Amino acid sequence: MKQVIVLALLAAGCTDASEPIATTVDDLSTENGISFNGKSLNGMSFNGMSFNGLDLGLGTTSFASWFNADSARNAIEMQYVVKCAKSSGTTVTWTNPQTGATYSWPGLLGLAPTWTNRAMTTTEQQLITACLLAHANKYGVHVAIAVEGKTASGAVLPQATGELTTFSINEAAFFGNTVTGDGMFVCLDHATWDASRSSARACGYDTHASGASTACPPMYQVGACNNFCTLDASKTYYTSCTYNGKSYVPLTTRLRSQDIYKCGDGVCQFTEHCGNGATYDNCRADCGLCP
Repeated sequence: MKQVIVLALLAAGCTDASEPIATTVDDLSTENGISFNGKSLNGMSFNGMSFNGLDLGLGTTSFASWFNADSARNAIEMQYVVKCAKSSGTTVTWTNPQTGATYSWPGLLGLAPTWTNRAMTTTEQQLITACLLAHANKYGVHVAIAVEGKTASGAVLPQATGELTTFSINEAAFFGNTVTGDGMFVCLDHATWDASRSSARACGYDTHASGASTACPPMYQVGACNNFCTLDASKTYYTSCTYNGKSYVPLTTRLRSQDIYKCGDGVCQFTEHCGNGATYDNCRADCGLCP
C-alpha cells in the first residue's frame, strides 16, 4: 500500500527557519504532550492519496506534482506532518515552483527534530505515522488528548503538570509505517468497555473486536496493547509494539474522564442514538424512544 503522506514530506525540498509564524489552524495545538485532535481520518491522507510508482529519496519535482494535485488540501496535510515532526519554534518552508507561492508550516511536537532536508529514518517514519493516526478523528471534532512516548532521538515527550491525573483514562497506542506500506495499527489500552459507553475519540476508543476498524478505516485494530506492546519502566507509555513480526515505535494516548460518555448519564451525546435499550447506539435513558 502506498497511500503515504509521509512520503511526500520525504520528497520535499524544505528548509528550516527559527522564526515561528502565527497560524489559525491549531488542531494539533499542544501544551507539552497535550494535543487537540480534530482532523477526521477521511480528511487525512490515508484515504485517497496514491503514490504508486514513487519511492523514497525523490526530489522536489515529485513533491510539487503531489502538492499541486490538490494544493488546498495538501497544504493542510503538510501542517499536520510538520507539526508532528518538527519542534515548536521551527518552521519548514517550501516554495511552489508552479505558482511561486511560499508555504510555511510550523513545528510543534518535535518527534523527528533533526530531520530537515533528508530522507527520514525508519524510526522517524514510524513516529510520524503514529502521530497522524493518533490525531485522526472519525467525527472531526476537537478532543483534548495527552500524547506520551519518545521522539526519534530518544527524548521523552515532556508532560504538563498533573497531566497523568487530568488525562486519567488510558486510550490506545498507535503504530505502523505508511512509507513502507506496513499498515496503520491501533491497539486498545483500556479495559473492554461495555456497549453503553462511547467517545468522540472513536479511532482509539473502539469496542469492536480486533480487525479492520469499523470506526476509522483503513486503520486496523489489533486488540489489547498488552498483547503486542512493551511498557516503559514507569508504565506510562509503550516503547515498542510488534505486529506481523515487525517492531514499531508507537505513541500512547490518554483521555479525560469527561470525554467518555455513558448511556444513562442523562445527556444525549452526539455519539448516542435514540432507541429502547441501554447501549450507546440504542439509548432510551438519554435520547428517548425513536419517533
